This record gives sequence, structure tokens and C-alpha cells, in this order.
Amino acid sequence: MTQAWQIRPFCVGDEAALRKVFHASVHGLAHPFYTPAQLQAWAPADYDIQAWSERMRTNRPWVAETADGAIAGFADLQSDGTIDMFFVAPAFARQGVARALMDRLHAQASQQGLLHLKAYVSLAAEPFFTAQGFVVEERQAVERAGIVLHNARMGKSLS
Repeated sequence: MTQAWQIRPFCVGDEAALRKVFHASVHGLAHPFYTPAQLQAWAPADYDIQAWSERMRTNRPWVAETADGAIAGFADLQSDGTIDMFFVAPAFARQGVARALMDRLHAQASQQGLLHLKAYVSLAAEPFFTAQGFVVEERQAVERAGIVLHNARMGKSLS
């Protein structure tokens, strides 16, 4: 059974919890699609807390949380229509969190008058984005810490 998720704006102080969600999501949900070395390159245990905090403060993600305040996921939409980060904690996967976040991003896109969304989507997330009406525009191989990871640039017309 799915529950209603509270989708709220990012608050200063969320950074560490969002990093935990990011790390858990990558390692807990993407492992069928990537090797351990790829997962480690994508989401290492050690990270620059200042750089991460600055990224969160710049991106201003939407945060999905439970009624008791547990953070279930987060996603952001940039002014050019790019979804930069979109992650759900494994404990909350397949419970409607991603759909609630995507609905919020679509509402934001509408408010901003955006006509197209794009995202650089992992192999693990590609089925979800496809189900949301995104199409693969380009297959990519990106390098992180000397390790190649495959993903797709996906887009969706909103007009």
C-alpha cells in the first residue's frame, strides 16, 4: 500500500540526510545494473561534504518524507529543464515516492513555462523514466574516478 508523501522544499540542514539517501539508492537499487567498482565510483563512501552541501543548496531539491519526517527521496529541476538528481531510498522504493517527486517536478516545470525536460538517467532508473513518458535521446558512457558508467540522456516534451 502506498502512502501520501509530503513533498517539501529543501531546507538547509538536509544535506547529510540527502547524501545518505543518494548513497543508499545508488548502492541498494542500481547494483543489478552496475559493478561494485562502478557503484563505488558513482557514490563513494568518502565524499567532500562542502561540495555536496553546496550542490544541494544550489540545486534546491524537493524532498519526499514520511509523516514522521523520514526522508524517502529527493529530486530537483533546474531552470533549463534538467533533472539533475533523482533518488529514492531503497526502504521506500516502489511505494510511490518517485511518482510523487516526478509529479512535483512536472508542476514546477509547468509553473516555469518549460516545454521540455531532460535527465541523465542510470540504467536502473530508465524503466521508471520511460513509464513517465521520457524517451532515450542518446546512450552515453561517462567516466567517474577513472571508471566508465553507462547511462542515457532522456527527454520529454511538455508541449
